[in-house]
Amino acid sequence: MILVAMLPLFIQAEDHVMAATKSSNQDNRQVPETLSVSLAQAQDFAVKQNRTLKNASLAVQEAYAQRWQTIAAMLPQLDAKGTYTDYFNYQATMSMAGRDMTISNPNVLAFSLTAAVGINGQAVVGALLNNIAIDMKKISLEQSEVELRGNVMSSYVSVLALQSISDLLDSTLLNIEHLAVMTQSAVDAGAAEQTAADQIIVRQNALRNNINTQLRNIELAMNSLKVLLDVPAETELNLTDGIDDLLSGEMVLSLLGEDFDIHNNLDYQMLEKNVQLAKRNVHMAGWAYGPTLSLAYNYTDQRYYGDGGFRMTPPNLVQVGVSMPLWSSGKRAAGVVEKKIALEQAKNTLSETGDNLNILYKQLRYNLTNAYETYMTERENIAVTKRVFNSATEKFRYGTNSNLELTNASNDLISAQSTYVQAMLTLINAQVELQKFLNNK
Repeated sequence: MILVAMLPLFIQAEDHVMAATKSSNQDNRQVPETLSVSLAQAQDFAVKQNRTLKNASLAVQEAYAQRWQTIAAMLPQLDAKGTYTDYFNYQATMSMAGRDMTISNPNVLAFSLTAAVGINGQAVVGALLNNIAIDMKKISLEQSEVELRGNVMSSYVSVLALQSISDLLDSTLLNIEHLAVMTQSAVDAGAAEQTAADQIIVRQNALRNNINTQLRNIELAMNSLKVLLDVPAETELNLTDGIDDLLSGEMVLSLLGEDFDIHNNLDYQMLEKNVQLAKRNVHMAGWAYGPTLSLAYNYTDQRYYGDGGFRMTPPNLVQVGVSMPLWSSGKRAAGVVEKKIALEQAKNTLSETGDNLNILYKQLRYNLTNAYETYMTERENIAVTKRVFNSATEKFRYGTNSNLELTNASNDLISAQSTYVQAMLTLINAQVELQKFLNNK
């Protein structure tokens, strides 16, 4: 009855093994030379293409195959054996009661067929353990996918943030270059000193170096995104989403408004499965006291070629056996105690983690709220410093501002740009962490 009940598991396991074999023999990686993707499209593309995630998926198929091995060990095993023996016409002589007897040894063709099945409680519990292992592999796969989507989001927004700052620096450089030309013209006309023109050139060169650094950072961030998407280095990526679309207040408020269900947290789910696994291990240790049932049937056929020969092995044989452990000097009892202790440890870890996750949820909500407020503040600050810089530029152009005031305004703008980028990255990281915590893909 146990074997009949487990037959659907066998069929399901076989299907998964066949699916794994097919998927491992196919590589559908088709990457265009130019890839234009939104954030959602980039995440979906990464899930489809990323080979690390494919390995996690194959680990699930591997767990199904391992379960099938456990189930198959409890199903009937059929073995066939055939032998041909040639004695080269050898004749044995035996003396009995003063008379010599000659025994011929004809050639023999023998065939045997053996069917056997053996089952015990530990084997059944082992199959159930495999079910838990499959669930844990699935949770691990889901964790990998959520992690990958979060990393793609962070990398995607990093590229957009660096690009927006690069554009801002480009516009700032245009103003500085225009001022440099004007100042040099004033110097040539005798209306200004060369020192003023030189200071503008120094500021211009500093901005160019800053822009070049930003371009290298953009390339680095883009390469990181390509690694996550698992596309060749020569693939040209075009990001179609804008930075404001991904850092909107509506998205933040929507995420903060989601309720936290601890049972949806993947880390907590994994620990729950670990407790189930510990319980099954206790059962398995207890079944070490249980009997092992075995049933075997053997069919043997022998054909003799020549004179003589006689059958000594019966053609049909059935064996039914029961084995029962009696004494192990406390080894099995100690094994049960060990598994019970491991179960208590797993329960304590689950309970402690549940409390910690509720605290962590509040902390992640605080981090996101604080990051969004900081981002909005820095976004306003950079708009203000840009207006101040433009005003200082105009005043310097008409001679009502000193070179020092222009330099200070330029430094303030560059500092605000750097702070603004950091605020954007902090916001997106806080958003990603809360999404992963809530298992929000």
